[in-house]
Amino acid sequence: MRILYLQDNGVVAIIYPSDSINPATGNPYTAEEVAVKDVPKGKKYKIVGDSEIPSDWSFRDAWTVSESDLTDGTGTNEILL
Repeated sequence: MRILYLQDNGVVAIIYPSDSINPATGNPYTAEEVAVKDVPKGKKYKIVGDSEIPSDWSFRDAWTVSESDLTDGTGTNEILL
């Protein structure tokens, strides 16, 4: 899973969640937990499958996403315990 959001400059940011352990649960953070804590406060995000990210990074800065597609939540930049 990958987490997309738009940076202030309009460039698409992609977060690649790791297998870090959530101390509150003892399990790896879910994509939703990572999004809430790592997406900047107030930024809308979308969680997508790996296959939805283009494999050709040649034009990485030209990738786009519509803000209306960022419907999975809003970052709080807070760790959930």
